[in-house]
Amino acid sequence: MTDVHNVTNALASISDHWQPHRLTSINDYDIKLVKIQGEFVWHTHPDTDELFMVLSGELTIQLRDRDVILGPNDVFVVPRGVEHCPKAAAEVSALLIEPKGTVNTGDAGGEMTAELQEFDA
Repeated sequence: MTDVHNVTNALASISDHWQPHRLTSINDYDIKLVKIQGEFVWHTHPDTDELFMVLSGELTIQLRDRDVILGPNDVFVVPRGVEHCPKAAAEVSALLIEPKGTVNTGDAGGEMTAELQEFDA
């Protein structure tokens, strides 16, 4: 594995939506890339915050009391325990920062739960 990771090349290798890929790790956190399109599931992460950074496209993070709309280079942190549901009308590329082992569907589980993918070295 190399020490240098190119975000553009890594995103180009992702073909499926809602399938996070680990770009790298730092301390106890994974830096993940994901392509998003459509609507996810409502869920919470009871024990951790979740950082979203939009790289391209427009992402809406639905919260029970409001919608947060993110464009390229926007960052939003969903606080631990806050129910949320990401959605995107068109494809979005995003970077996520979460503790290692965080499941994408949080406490909801279900068919959209994904195994964390690794990029080929």
